[in-house]
Amino acid sequence: METWYWIQSGAGAPAYNMALDEALLESAPQLARPVLRFYSWTEPVATFGYSQKYSQAAALTPLRPLVRRPTGGGLVPHDADWTYSLIFPAQHPWHRLKAAESYRRLHEWIGAAFARLNVPASLADSSQKEIPGSCFAGAEKSDLLWRGRKIAGAAQRRARGGLLIQGSVQPPPLALDRGAWESALRRVMEVEWTPLPPGLLPEALARRLQEEKYAQAGFNQKR
Repeated sequence: METWYWIQSGAGAPAYNMALDEALLESAPQLARPVLRFYSWTEPVATFGYSQKYSQAAALTPLRPLVRRPTGGGLVPHDADWTYSLIFPAQHPWHRLKAAESYRRLHEWIGAAFARLNVPASLADSSQKEIPGSCFAGAEKSDLLWRGRKIAGAAQRRARGGLLIQGSVQPPPLALDRGAWESALRRVMEVEWTPLPPGLLPEALARRLQEEKYAQAGFNQKR
């Protein structure tokens, strides 16, 4: 059975959250195992895709700050969501999957976790986008739906050394506990889980990326 790392980062500043995800991607060859990271935010924020125009994102939400992600996709509000990331080293089979397949597998996994909490969810079988550029306005194929409403979406970045997936769950308006969902997500994946050793956390790299990149208006508004 495979062994995967996991980390509960808690609440982080918007620029730091994006920086740590990129730092984990850059460190994937040294980590040599998949990493599942759960995190939240110190303030309401919206993130938007690496290639998305800042002006488009700014017009879609009143949330500030707006931070550009290292992954693609559209605008995601982080005012009440459950945020996570997955990092796979290049030698792992997930790195070799086509983007559509890894997206489908991811949301099947998240759907199975919700099923353990008695929340039925299903994959969208086609695109139903309502507002271009807004991740949760309508659904793309293989997004996770609850009663026809999108509750989970994700964006990816595949590099030579690894694969980064950043995901957001907008939980249904039910009496759900985030901790129970996180536990269910780990239980349904048939791997051995071990906490990421503190010495392997690329903290120095994350802080540098935070200060020099994700906290800079020149990066967030570069297009």
